[in-house]
Amino acid sequence: MPRTTEGNLIALTQLVEGNPVATIVVDADHRVTHWNRACALLTGVSASEMVGRNEQWRAFYAEPRPILADLIVDQAVEGAVASYYDSKFKRSDLIEGGWEAEDFFPAFGDGGRWLFFTAAAIRNAEGEIVGAIETLQDVTARRRAEAALQDSTTFLSQIIDGSSVATLVINAEHRVTHWNHACEVLTGTLARDVIGTDNQWKAFYAGRRPIMADLVLDEASQSEVGRLYHGRYRPSALVQGGYEAEDFFPHFGDGGRWLFFTAAPLRNATGDVVGAIETLQDVTERRRAEEALRESEERYRTLSLTDSLTGLFNSRHLHDRLLAEAERALRYGRPISLLVLDCDNFKRINDSFGHLVGDQVLQALAEVIRHCLRRSDNGFRYGGEEFVVLLPETGSTAAQALAERLRCAFAERVLRTAAGEEVRCTVSIGVAEWVTGDSEKSLVRRADAACYRAKEQGKNCVVVASPTD
Repeated sequence: MPRTTEGNLIALTQLVEGNPVATIVVDADHRVTHWNRACALLTGVSASEMVGRNEQWRAFYAEPRPILADLIVDQAVEGAVASYYDSKFKRSDLIEGGWEAEDFFPAFGDGGRWLFFTAAAIRNAEGEIVGAIETLQDVTARRRAEAALQDSTTFLSQIIDGSSVATLVINAEHRVTHWNHACEVLTGTLARDVIGTDNQWKAFYAGRRPIMADLVLDEASQSEVGRLYHGRYRPSALVQGGYEAEDFFPHFGDGGRWLFFTAAPLRNATGDVVGAIETLQDVTERRRAEEALRESEERYRTLSLTDSLTGLFNSRHLHDRLLAEAERALRYGRPISLLVLDCDNFKRINDSFGHLVGDQVLQALAEVIRHCLRRSDNGFRYGGEEFVVLLPETGSTAAQALAERLRCAFAERVLRTAAGEEVRCTVSIGVAEWVTGDSEKSLVRRADAACYRAKEQGKNCVVVASPTD
């Protein structure tokens, strides 16, 4: 074999095998010489089953007949091609002597596939036909879109008007061609007031702006869509070139409505976008249910962290917060202090005035704590009449000053019973600052011991724990 011929064959093989388009090559004897991977994937027939044989028809038809490449090799006249492909073929506009066709193959894929295929002659140096090359492309999606568009306007109108989903259609000039009854009900805009106009925006917005269908018709980029829908949209997972979004429309219905809307392009027989269809669904009840669920979960989370009587955090949350703040204090070398507060003579208040008044005293102390705390501080009901205040970024001196403010504010608080009796209560407070070697338990224990010493010193006072306590 001459070196040039061998080189040409190698180049042809590389070209065919590297082509992402399904490609077949047959020689002058109609034997398959090339059947690339894309062709194997498309037809489900491997190259090993085809190369070297002249049974290429088996990949496409139920019985022997020439494929388009065979007709090229045979230099078939137009009448012969027509006998196999009827009106589904034409001469190639790009390749002299080539043919192209489009046909349906029912055995391909799920429910059959439409293929667009072209065939052209391969000639030797003398211009003689020594084979043919055929390419095949799956155009099922385009054909299905074309078939849908080729349905009559009446049929399309019946489908749209009979749908319970609000639907509108615009043409290539952005004028409304369909606005079904469900869309009238949802928007409050009658079809007769919008069909034939480009005023579809009026049903949704206070000023002129494109709706989603307009953007799809213009084949807008994601950045353009994002500019109008601010992260409330996404490309359709089902329709190429389509989008879906969810937004709130304040002037719809009583108090506004949430709408989920989708828009997809409508294409003509050549695949050009000639319109767009948009559907809209009222998802207000779902959104309200989701919001109610979020609020319920937040209430549950809050209840799980707070004391129901005082509204302060509970002791379980103290454990979590103290661990986090202690870890942060250790990592960054920042101070942290803890107050333990205990109502003085609380049992006597309960015995004298009843538990209802006792509860009011605890609520009053919780209110004083909340009033005195900074945003970074946290108050907790530790148990019974005992409370804890966690003070991040606070040394013992500042913690003692805050404890004094708490003590004084509570001592000045006066409650009155239903019978008009005055009830006063004081609080003893222990202060402890985190020191090296402290644990969560030891910090609480040191502050609690300081609180106990405040009781021993006559109550209604503040005692600061020493680092060695």
